[in-house]
Amino acid sequence: MTEMQATPPKEKSLVARMRTDAEAIFRAGLAAAAPAAAIQKCCRLERQQLRIADHSWDLNGIDRILVVGAGKATASMAQALEQILGERIHTGCISVKYGHTAPLAHIDIIEAGHPVPDANGVRACRRILDVVTTAQSEDLIIGLLSGGGSALLPLPAGNLSLADKQAVTTALLACGATIHEINALRKHLSAIKGGRLALAAAPARMVTLILSDVVGDDLDVIASGPTVPDPSTFGECQEIIRRYGIASRLPQRIRQHIDRGATGRIDETPKHYRQLGDHIHNLIIGSNRQALGACRHEAKRRGYAPLMLSSRLTGETRVVAGVHAAIAREILGTGQPLSPPACLLSGGETTVTLNGNGRGGRNQEFALAAALQIHACPCIVMLSAGTDGTDGPTDAAGAFSDHTTCRRAADAGLDIHRHLSNNDAYPFFQGLNDLLITGPTGTNVMDIHIVLVQPPVASTKKTEGNT
Repeated sequence: MTEMQATPPKEKSLVARMRTDAEAIFRAGLAAAAPAAAIQKCCRLERQQLRIADHSWDLNGIDRILVVGAGKATASMAQALEQILGERIHTGCISVKYGHTAPLAHIDIIEAGHPVPDANGVRACRRILDVVTTAQSEDLIIGLLSGGGSALLPLPAGNLSLADKQAVTTALLACGATIHEINALRKHLSAIKGGRLALAAAPARMVTLILSDVVGDDLDVIASGPTVPDPSTFGECQEIIRRYGIASRLPQRIRQHIDRGATGRIDETPKHYRQLGDHIHNLIIGSNRQALGACRHEAKRRGYAPLMLSSRLTGETRVVAGVHAAIAREILGTGQPLSPPACLLSGGETTVTLNGNGRGGRNQEFALAAALQIHACPCIVMLSAGTDGTDGPTDAAGAFSDHTTCRRAADAGLDIHRHLSNNDAYPFFQGLNDLLITGPTGTNVMDIHIVLVQPPVASTKKTEGNT
């Protein structure tokens, strides 16, 4: 007899309804982070005046409008920009992840590899540099950046090769380095990141619209900051390599490049805006916090008492998942910090240290680790998902787990401990039909974690929005 057959009908119905609620809350966050809406909100055309947030340009004094960018959400951003400016856009090019496209009339799209860069990403970089280096002082360049931009702008510096950069990316992703650490190295191995795109744009004016996928919305880290000064150094890159013990896994040319930079034989990235010029502006138009705000509103509408924990979560995925599970158990057991029905919300970007060779991503690993902590605690449902619709190198945005996950897995012959130790969450949740598959969402503002807690079935009362 399977777990779902063994589960009492009322409890089964409640879990199904909570899963529906969790997905609806997640999708409310996606809608709030929609790049087209963000572009339309901050950009408007009033006769011959182009207004972008607090900045304004008289189009009578603009010779050409050029558009460049990179990231998983930039196709949707570019599409919205074309709807506003139309034929006023002279030309442009954006680099997007395979499959994350949109129909454009004036801006070229080049699909490229992510998270490991490929030759198409290099081709996109060269085309983007061609666009900006031909710009003159009478031109306006509009930059579009979102999460994924680092991998999609992989033009190597100096004598480095794409294979060299691929090896670095693979090593950094596997060792559990933070996005700040990963991007510090990316900037110092790049001919376009770390402010170098802004340098290439001079003397043209440039305004960059940014959808943040970085904890704290640090401009120099989002897409590795191609249009902002870079506070990191070659010396810090040496320390990151030492910290994670990955020197032996890096190509010799990479190590030599970093060492030469640390001793001043290669120029550092620009450190101050005065090096870039006063023609450069950078604006964040969407973030994880905005998405969580919409999730909070939807949770409340559905009858849950919402609590937003943080939009700045980092750290080891399994540890963070355990903390969320512990808070859920506290709510269920004591009614603290709030009484059920309750909704815990958080966002950010955790890291997974790879010990196995399975398939999955940090959100699926979050759900898998949490399942072990809530298996005896009805009624808890958790959803962890990436706002871009992809979690690691899989077609899933994330996964659901609840207090029945472990028992259903056992009935299906799935060993949860083995899957967790092998970083193999995808086939585990696929076997339980617990993956969340949205397809490319067109946005990217990091991850969202949703934890729903209801009173046990025997004492559950109908609440507005949950009927």
